Amino acid sequence: MPILKADAAACQGYASCVIAADDYFDIDDDGLVVLLAAEVPEADRERVDRAARGCPAAALRLDEGA
Repeated sequence: MPILKADAAACQGYASCVIAADDYFDIDDDGLVVLLAAEVPEADRERVDRAARGCPAAALRLDEGA
């Protein structure tokens, strides 16, 4: 199962990920990304991958799980 990863140090709080997939991403009080789930079922893979690749700060990625 694909694993969602976030680099909070790279996050700049654009929140485009939240707009694209608010069931996987949120923004905390400091304006940084928070992952609401790490494992991404195949049914959500395309949508979550699109949200991650759309991050202007390149702070998100979807890795192949074990």
